[in-house]
Amino acid sequence: MPTIYFEQTGHHLSNRAGFLDFWRANGRLLIFGYPISEELVENGRIVQYFERARFEYHPESAGTPAQVQLGLLGNEILAIQGMPAGIDDPQTGVSYFPETRHTLWGEFKQYWQKRGGVEQFGYPLSEVVDENGRQVQYFERAKMLYYPEDMDWFFRSAEATNGFNLNTLREVQLSDLGRQVAQIRGIDLSPTPQLPGATTWHKNLWGRHISVDLSRQWLTAYEGDLIVFDAPVATGRDGFNTPPGEFAIYDRYPMQTMIGNMGGESWNVPNIPWVQYVVGGVALHGTYWHDAHGTGVRMSHGCINLKIDDAHWLYDWADIGTTVSIHY
Repeated sequence: MPTIYFEQTGHHLSNRAGFLDFWRANGRLLIFGYPISEELVENGRIVQYFERARFEYHPESAGTPAQVQLGLLGNEILAIQGMPAGIDDPQTGVSYFPETRHTLWGEFKQYWQKRGGVEQFGYPLSEVVDENGRQVQYFERAKMLYYPEDMDWFFRSAEATNGFNLNTLREVQLSDLGRQVAQIRGIDLSPTPQLPGATTWHKNLWGRHISVDLSRQWLTAYEGDLIVFDAPVATGRDGFNTPPGEFAIYDRYPMQTMIGNMGGESWNVPNIPWVQYVVGGVALHGTYWHDAHGTGVRMSHGCINLKIDDAHWLYDWADIGTTVSIHY
C-alpha cells in the first residue's frame, strides 16, 4: 500500500514502520485521530504524532504486536501538571491497579476494557476527577472524558428500565494529548505538501467486507485481509434463522421503527439505531432491549443484533454495496 496523505491535517501515514496498519486496526480516527506530524526521530526512536496519540517504532520487536507501541503521553502531561497521589485499595469491588495505586470503574472501565486495555491506554494515573464541569480520568497513554449527553434520552430511559448498561460510540472520548505534547515539545505541526505518488485518504480506500459467523455469534470487519473491527452479535432464533449467504448492504437508516409480522408473531419496535439492510428484511442494527450479544443466545427475528456503539461504528465505516458474508 502506498503512502497515504490526509488532507485534513496535511500529513502522511505509511507502513515503513508499521504505523499505517496499526492505525487502521486499532482505533483509527475514533482513538487516535488524524496524523499531525510526519515521522520523526525522538531520542533515537522513530515516532509520529496524532491528535490523541504518539506512535513509537520498536525495531527490536519487528514482526510482533509490540513493533508499534503508544507513547506515555498521560505520564508526560501529568509530569507538568502534577502527578495525582495514589490511594489504597478501597475494597469496594472496583478494579484496583497496584502498579499505579488507582482505581477504574463505570463508563471509563467499560471503554478501557473494550478499546484496548493496558496496551492501548496503560494503567490509570488518577481517580475520576472533575475538570471544567466534566468527568475525566488520566491514564499512562491517554485521558478519557465522559459525555453523558451523547446518549439519547430514549436509550437512557431504556437503560434504566431494562437494568443493564448501554453505550454510545462517543459517550467516552479521548483528549488531544498528542497535540498537546507535540506543542509543548515545539514540534512543527505545519501541513506538508502531498508527496508524489501518495494516495489521498478516504474511507473507501480499501476493499471493505463484513463476515458474520453464526456459529460463534461474532462479526468481523475487514479492509482487504486486515481485521479492522470485530464485535459480538445475536442473530435469528429458531424459526427466524438468519440466512447464510453472500450479500451486500443495500439500504441504510440512522434510526428506524421496525414493524413486522411473521411466523405468527408481530412486532413494532421504535428507535432502532444504525440500521443496514443486507437481504430482504434482515439488517445489521443496534439493540437496546437485550444484552445477549456473543453469548450464543439468539434473540432476533432474523436480523443481526449489535450493541449500539458497535452498530454505530459499523454504520460509519460501511456503505451501500459493502459486502456481507453470513456463514456457519
